[in-house]
Amino acid sequence: MKRKTKHRQTRLKTKLGLPDLEHAKLAVIVSLRSFESQRSYRHSIDEFVTWYCSAPRLSFNKAVVLRYRLHLEERHLAAGTINVRLAAVRRLAYEAADTGLLSPDLAAGIRRMKGAKKLGCRLGNWLTAEEARTLWQLPDPTTLKGKRDRAILALLLGCGLRRRELTELTIDHFQRREDHWAIVDLIGKGGHVRTIPVPSWVKGTVDDWLAASKIVNGRLFRCVCRMGTIWGTEMTEKVVWHVVKQYAGKVGILKLAPHDLRRSCARLCHGAGGELEQIQFLLGHVSVQTTEKYLGCKQRLREAVNDKIGIEPGP
Repeated sequence: MKRKTKHRQTRLKTKLGLPDLEHAKLAVIVSLRSFESQRSYRHSIDEFVTWYCSAPRLSFNKAVVLRYRLHLEERHLAAGTINVRLAAVRRLAYEAADTGLLSPDLAAGIRRMKGAKKLGCRLGNWLTAEEARTLWQLPDPTTLKGKRDRAILALLLGCGLRRRELTELTIDHFQRREDHWAIVDLIGKGGHVRTIPVPSWVKGTVDDWLAASKIVNGRLFRCVCRMGTIWGTEMTEKVVWHVVKQYAGKVGILKLAPHDLRRSCARLCHGAGGELEQIQFLLGHVSVQTTEKYLGCKQRLREAVNDKIGIEPGP
């Protein structure tokens, strides 16, 4: 009887049921500080759990996760997307082992599994200075909604904010520092706190919106109904998405996302002579390599950087 009981306990640590997976998922979500990471991991884990539970009596081990990776590749997902999904599964295995639901050896095997290889570099979507200027000036400045949309697009393009950061802005965030307007102590992705300089033309669009909306405290942006009046005390990220899509469609720019305005801000700052370190501070990146990806830098052979470095022979 003792041997059977021990064998049964071992089997329970190799196969996880839906309650065990939900418990481990909750442990993963709680361990993450960033709301964006929580949302991404929750979606990734839910997709894996749906696939895992569709085939009965699967052991949660490296071979099964490898099958899941092949399943993702058959869906022709990008390598980056596949690796995000696999990272969530690895974290799920770690938390399951940490809470005693999964064998530590199986969890270690899952964490050692490699992700999909990234072949080449995906082309990002950046706006030129002319396109960016046209976009943020497109909303009608004579209507309440137009004033709000102008301020939204100006902050995305001029300050490089994320959607969530934009929706959580309050009037108190805007302060004068070193004779310059700035968004002070903004809590961004991963709980990182940063201060963002606000150009005068961006502040002008925000002031126009505040004067028309008569908002004096709380969240900066609110919903505007079809009658042209404000309702509610905040605005969701979906509104930001629809604002960008609406005006991008009017100028014939397809598949433009709010995050494309953030990377456009980075490239325009770099093109205007901005230092890489200052752009990193502006965007709130922990790694400078992430900032370089936003710039979309590529090697230039015409007028190369080493053509004139001061050691050339005289005329």
